[in-house]
Amino acid sequence: MKVPANLATKPMETHRRFLTFSGASVALSAVLFLCLGWHVYVVRKADAAFRLQSEQLTREIALLTDQREQLDRFFLLPENTRLHDRASFINSIIDSQSFNWTRMFLDLERVLPGGVRVINIEPRQANGQAAAVKLTVGAVSEAAKQDFLEALERSDAFSHVELTNVRVATPVPGGDQIVLELTVIYSRA
Repeated sequence: MKVPANLATKPMETHRRFLTFSGASVALSAVLFLCLGWHVYVVRKADAAFRLQSEQLTREIALLTDQREQLDRFFLLPENTRLHDRASFINSIIDSQSFNWTRMFLDLERVLPGGVRVINIEPRQANGQAAAVKLTVGAVSEAAKQDFLEALERSDAFSHVELTNVRVATPVPGGDQIVLELTVIYSRA
């Protein structure tokens, strides 16, 4: 018959828990190391692609700058400058003829209330769709003047109304009591 007996002076200790936790921490560290390594690889690859794209864009910018300088030199030639001036002149004539002046005068007529008359009008083409108009207007009373200014402000066709001068005229029976000078922008799309 055998009797189990432990004759050792120290009982046997198991290091299983230490080995388990240290193995798990080594595995976790290895996974973390691989993730960080993959991240560094992706970042370096993206940086290389960014540098390549940046160099390509720099080359394109240099090429376009060179082309622009060549075109500037071409357009600064005397014969091309004369041609450009002539084309600008012809375009301004076409713009002024394409602007509907009759419609502008009809819109102005709709805005004028009773007791107000236009003394002087100086339209000037601003661009293809608008005209700067300097008006000198006579009104028989303060109420007629206010009605005219309010009608201009309410109008869809006239904008940027600037009153530049107001004069009280010498009283003449049946004549203008107030003379207004103003500028407006007429645009009708």
